[in-house]
Amino acid sequence: MSEKVHRTDFGAPLHERRRVLTPSRQRHVPTAGSIDRRHRLVQAMKLLLPLAAAGLLGLLLLWPEFEGNDGRLSFRRGPAMVPEALQLVAPRFQGIDDLGRPYTITARVARQVGQEELMLLDRPQADILLNDGAWVYIEADNGRYDKPAQHLDLEGNVRIFHDTGLLFRTEAASVQIDQGSADGNRPTRAQGSFGTIESEGFELRDRGAVMIFTGKAHAVLEGRQQ
Repeated sequence: MSEKVHRTDFGAPLHERRRVLTPSRQRHVPTAGSIDRRHRLVQAMKLLLPLAAAGLLGLLLLWPEFEGNDGRLSFRRGPAMVPEALQLVAPRFQGIDDLGRPYTITARVARQVGQEELMLLDRPQADILLNDGAWVYIEADNGRYDKPAQHLDLEGNVRIFHDTGLLFRTEAASVQIDQGSADGNRPTRAQGSFGTIESEGFELRDRGAVMIFTGKAHAVLEGRQQ
């Protein structure tokens, strides 16, 4: 019995024995069309994957430069890079005018302009001592200090104090420190014991001893009644 079965299984024609192969051993020969499609897919992936990686890297690098504003993207320019060697924090400049009187200029931050001895000042302040022991104090939002020329240009909320009680307010002023003079061509308001004067500009000479109000001026003077 067993020999008969043996002859039947292995003596059958070849095409009948192929039908009894297990599915795991069946193989499908790819067609020319499928091979061509696979080749095109591989070539496309070789091109697309590097482009996608480069795009992702660029997005990561540029993302801090963009801000969302109501669902929109806006470009924001970062602060200018300033070398640390050309920037001073809380600087103090001291000197002597043409009459040997000391003065001091300070600021929150000072930045050098190019290779010249010009300094851009943030929140500059200047103290000038006079012969009689009086003093003049000047402050502003921004300034430009030419150290060799002892010249100071001020802009933004400029205020000039004299210890006699005189106060000048304007938006821009030019101060020649060695000569003790100052002038400006912006609307000016001066206030002191004499009253109030408003003008289109001003000049201070002889370290505040002479005051000149330029342009149209309006004065409200105060005095004791006899």
